Amino acid sequence: MVFDFGTLVASLNRLSTSDHQSVVSINLFVALICACIIIGHLLEENRWMNESITALVIGLCTGVVILLISGGKSSRILVFSEDLFFIYLLPPIIFNAGFQVKKKSFFRNFSTIMLFGAVGTLISFIIISFGATSIFKKWNIGNLEIGDYLAIGAIFSATDSVCTLQVLSQDETPLLYSLVFGEGVVNDATSVVLFNAVQNFDLSHINTSKVLELVGNFLYLFASSTILGVVTGLLSAYIIKKLYFGRHSTDREVAIVILMAYLSYMLAELFYLSAILTVFFSGIVMSHYTWHNVTESSRVTTKHAFATLSFIAEIFIFLYVGMDALDIEKWKFVSDSPQLSVQVSSILLGLVLVGRAAFVFPLSFLSNLMKKSPEERISFNQQIIIWWAGLMRGAVSVALAYNQFTRGGHTQLRANAIMITSTITVVLFSTGVFGLMTKPLIRLLQPSSKHLSRMISSEPTTPKSFIVPLLESTQDSEADLGPNVPRPHSLRMLLSTPSHTVHRYWRKFDNAFMRPVFGGRGFVPFVPGSPTEPSGQ
Repeated sequence: MVFDFGTLVASLNRLSTSDHQSVVSINLFVALICACIIIGHLLEENRWMNESITALVIGLCTGVVILLISGGKSSRILVFSEDLFFIYLLPPIIFNAGFQVKKKSFFRNFSTIMLFGAVGTLISFIIISFGATSIFKKWNIGNLEIGDYLAIGAIFSATDSVCTLQVLSQDETPLLYSLVFGEGVVNDATSVVLFNAVQNFDLSHINTSKVLELVGNFLYLFASSTILGVVTGLLSAYIIKKLYFGRHSTDREVAIVILMAYLSYMLAELFYLSAILTVFFSGIVMSHYTWHNVTESSRVTTKHAFATLSFIAEIFIFLYVGMDALDIEKWKFVSDSPQLSVQVSSILLGLVLVGRAAFVFPLSFLSNLMKKSPEERISFNQQIIIWWAGLMRGAVSVALAYNQFTRGGHTQLRANAIMITSTITVVLFSTGVFGLMTKPLIRLLQPSSKHLSRMISSEPTTPKSFIVPLLESTQDSEADLGPNVPRPHSLRMLLSTPSHTVHRYWRKFDNAFMRPVFGGRGFVPFVPGSPTEPSGQ
């Protein structure tokens, strides 16, 4: 065997060049993220703009510059990677949402959130899939199979829960925030479960048994993913409560909290469950138990660490989507028929509008039937805002579209290229137009803040709740429920006042069985220098 030194040198040079290009790309992306943060700060008081739209616009402008510099060959500096999105970027966003969510408001509206997030997504999935199949089969798009049409239904049923964080305020509109964002998280999980179920099933012969099997698989994934998230959160609380990491090192305490949060997501991926749903409920459980078991300094550190990681990941996603929107490889397949591309995008956008309206208004009516007090019901103006705010499509839709219609971020088929470009067009239009108009629409339709606070939330926004937000203020005492709340004596009464009766029983169970084992509010962690160790009560 003859050693070819020249070949080795050439290989090393190519490797060095590739490494340098990666360094340049990372430098540019970090600089762009910094620019998004700075510009977003300057536009903080602007009622139209938010960080998501700012990142999209900067991504588009950067794509144009790169396109011009490269002579029309490329508009991006990174190739889309599903692993990058689902394994690294999405977990901190969804976990922080569960960790920071106002639990009282979320669980008060839990039945409505599940109606919108699960049942509503199924309705939207059916309408979009049926509409796409009926219309696109008549057009000369290309070779799309039944699995592709069902995948389109799942792709465009996924709302953009990330952008919801930007356009809705948890303090100003707590009901709308808990409904739209809570639905968005469940919706994303449901869409991903539907997408995976469609890919794993033989769709060549669809019959009743296949449909029932699909529904059963969906319910199994939904329930098992939720249980896994709860179990992982409780495990982290138990470990920290029993081992008292904070007495030696708060670094270990913070590290175990962050790693256990990420472990919940990766375990769901390992067992082929819905990682989005798992990490969301893990965040809720960890905020209720684990967060109270750590030392005061670790509480502040973990709170800001999760919020910062989520913030950076959100900006990264929208920056990349804006930059990838001008990818020349995909657009060259539709350059000969731009009218067809516009028509496909318009039809998909119309199906999104119809699909969401088909469940928001009927399910809101159904939800209102279960609410005894008129003040707890969803008004028609609020239904319009819920419908409008949920029209935005984002990174989850893009990631699922890439999964279905590309291989390694590239596509060589005309039909697949049309679907990718149409998805990007719908994402840009919905985020730009619907996202820009959401805040003005809320100001136009939403009741006054005084009436809103009386109608929805009794949670104070004090300096204490700003420092230790919602994790302490949402743990209601028995007295908060009032002395005149009757105990339920029938199922009908339980359904008529679910937020009070379920909460009462949960608090009793939590205080009697859960907190003695897993800690939580009232648990005093061991602090170095204290005379005795805590009892955990």
